[in-house]
Amino acid sequence: MKKIEVVQDILEANESIARGNKQLLDQHKVFAVNIMSAPGSGKTSLILKIMAQLKGKLKTAVIEGDIASTVDAEKVQEQADAVVQINTRHMPESCALIAAMVDQALKSLPLEELDLVLIENVGNLVCPSEFALGEHMRLVISSLPEGHDKPLKYPMIFADAHAVVVNKMDLLPYVDFDLGAFRRSVEGMNPGVTIFQTSCKTDEGIEEFSSWLLQQVKAGN
Repeated sequence: MKKIEVVQDILEANESIARGNKQLLDQHKVFAVNIMSAPGSGKTSLILKIMAQLKGKLKTAVIEGDIASTVDAEKVQEQADAVVQINTRHMPESCALIAAMVDQALKSLPLEELDLVLIENVGNLVCPSEFALGEHMRLVISSLPEGHDKPLKYPMIFADAHAVVVNKMDLLPYVDFDLGAFRRSVEGMNPGVTIFQTSCKTDEGIEEFSSWLLQQVKAGN
């Protein structure tokens, strides 16, 4: 019982900070997207493609979450209007970003100059779904090499998503991935979810997804 109470206290405290984060974002009319996936699904590559598509249309910042290193932050810093790196290695919740970490990151960003914040969460299909960050949208990326059964194995992260991107479509001829089965699984647990198919190598679906995201940002602001 004590363990349950402790977990509830942690989640309630996180929710409170997340609400504050969202209020801060709303105050500055900034739209935030929490991008979640397994390691290697192409989060950073997709972020780079999105920023290239939206350049001149939106002012975009990136919050990079990693257990260690600044590799991804270095990759996006030329494209982004602002970048903040969060390393979770020595923090109690190292497997995911939590609202308190994002709170500190937001306070270091020039929110009055921004339209969009892309939050690249730690690569993980379990922990990130537990913690609200104050985001307006939850985006889950799943790549073809991971297999089409991931929604069945990790249902919570897919059930809570506002949109799902199936990435690395250029590998479809070479891997055993059933797009129909994947879609049925996701839509069965999350009716009405928007699903995109993309390839950062061939640019398949990138313009379509970026245009849709631009519409969401404008509608949200």
